[in-house]
Amino acid sequence: MNACVVISASLVLLLSLLLSLHIRNDHNEWRWRNRLWWLPSTFSSTSGIAADLLVTNGTIYTSDSSLLFADSMAIRDGRIIRIGNYSFVQEVSGYGTKELNLEGAVVVPGFIDSHVHLLFGGLQMARVEVRGVNTKDDFIGKVKEAVRNMKEGSWLLGGGWNNDLWGGELPSASWIDDITAHHPVWLSRMDGHMGLANSLALRIAGVNSSMQDPVGGTISRNADGEPTGLMIDSAMKVILSCIPEVSVEERRQALERASRYALMRGVTTIVDFGRYFPGAPLKHSWEDFTDVYKWADLSGRMMIRVCLFFPMPTWSHLLDVVQTTGRRLSQWIFLGGVKAFADGSLGSNSALFHEPYADEPWNVGLQVTDTESLSNMTVQSDKFGLQVAIHAIGDKANDLVLDMYKSVVSTNGKRDRRFRIEHAQHLTHGSVAKFSEQGIIASVQPDHLLDDADSAVKKIGLERAQKGSYLFQSLLASNTPVAFGSDWPVADINPLHSIKTAIKRIPPGWDKAWNSGECMKLTDALNAHTISAACACFLDDDIGSLSVGKMGDFVILTAHTWDDFITQGTSSVAATYVGGLQAYP
Repeated sequence: MNACVVISASLVLLLSLLLSLHIRNDHNEWRWRNRLWWLPSTFSSTSGIAADLLVTNGTIYTSDSSLLFADSMAIRDGRIIRIGNYSFVQEVSGYGTKELNLEGAVVVPGFIDSHVHLLFGGLQMARVEVRGVNTKDDFIGKVKEAVRNMKEGSWLLGGGWNNDLWGGELPSASWIDDITAHHPVWLSRMDGHMGLANSLALRIAGVNSSMQDPVGGTISRNADGEPTGLMIDSAMKVILSCIPEVSVEERRQALERASRYALMRGVTTIVDFGRYFPGAPLKHSWEDFTDVYKWADLSGRMMIRVCLFFPMPTWSHLLDVVQTTGRRLSQWIFLGGVKAFADGSLGSNSALFHEPYADEPWNVGLQVTDTESLSNMTVQSDKFGLQVAIHAIGDKANDLVLDMYKSVVSTNGKRDRRFRIEHAQHLTHGSVAKFSEQGIIASVQPDHLLDDADSAVKKIGLERAQKGSYLFQSLLASNTPVAFGSDWPVADINPLHSIKTAIKRIPPGWDKAWNSGECMKLTDALNAHTISAACACFLDDDIGSLSVGKMGDFVILTAHTWDDFITQGTSSVAATYVGGLQAYP
């Protein structure tokens, strides 16, 4: 027994000495702290070991309703051990403690982006970028420039185009066939629910006039019945299945590239829905989990925290992993749940509505997954405790999912399950009440309204667009949990811009808000990107607010007073800290 006491005391002394060392190399310090993240926060406060970092003399917005503002906080082993006024926090200062004087700057919790396709975004950063192109000639010019130095036969990949920016005309293979005769091309639309293939890519995939539309998808055709090159929703898999696999090394580089970009924008945690779009191979998410995320975690290369969602058809595989490892693999990787699709997107005229599109009176959109399959998979996933998130954009799709969720609860019984609807862009009059009554999480992306404002009026009419689109404040007022995200790379990953959008709701070229009654307050929008986002993925015990026991993830803003932040409705990121360590710049 005495030997055990001696060993325990020696271990505590050894840890005390090691943890007080100043390791000059940032990367080595980062990796060392990663190995010690498991030390409980109570170890610091009860053992007398000094804090690693004091953050002082700032305006700290905590997102914690029990203490909304503080001027100082102390961090030890990556977690917050004290927060409040300087004299209280300074008590845990000691040998080896660093102090960061904010000089009045505003600090907020590390942002959580509730909906990202992280590796896909990282890959897109190294491909042909046609985002923001606003003329047909510029679109063609981008493609022409990209193929100039490419090896013959190699695929030209990229995306981000938005036909609404050049008047609405959809691109076709004929636009680019002459300049890509020796290169198969696939360029996805910004929303990921439609893509353009050139004629060579169509031939490789065997797409011709006699090919039938797949279930949940459409092959666009001209008046003669010939494919135009546009593939919508599930039809995209015909092309995607022919594109060479991305190498492991490329995907690992994409993770690093995307993580650094997220940190630059103040994002310390993302909810990753993988390279999973309608028609995408289900295996991609699992390959990325094994080859990229687990590899990065084990080798000390993770820079941001990720909560991973997997394709719902693979729910049993996820269940096996969760039962073996639990939901928390490390301080960096959490297993979230499963995702499915109910419909397509507004921009591709494939979002599912009760009434037809104004510009296509014969079309009400697409139901991407049939009701029976969607319901059965949801029942099984939920039965075994997996969180479920379903993509729904059109009002009929949202009603379909809301009604299905209610049925699943009656089948499996009540519990804390936190069902999510991803996007929830267009709702009927009674849908908001359904969200509230059932406690369904609305995982929404404010910056999408900037892209949709003009096209929504054309596609569904002014009255429907005004009454039922992007009802953030109505959802919040009904006590619906609202979590903000970007859907990057569909929209940019930029929480501060997203917050400004939710507050102002002024699309490009407009001089007033789109439905001003739906404008949110700054603190509500901040919470939607922090504590509410954490609750939406069962991570509110670890992140989401600057509270004792939680991770020391925080963002220093350029705003020097809270009043400036409120008045301007925006700011920019000066620095990002993860676990008390500076990660950006």
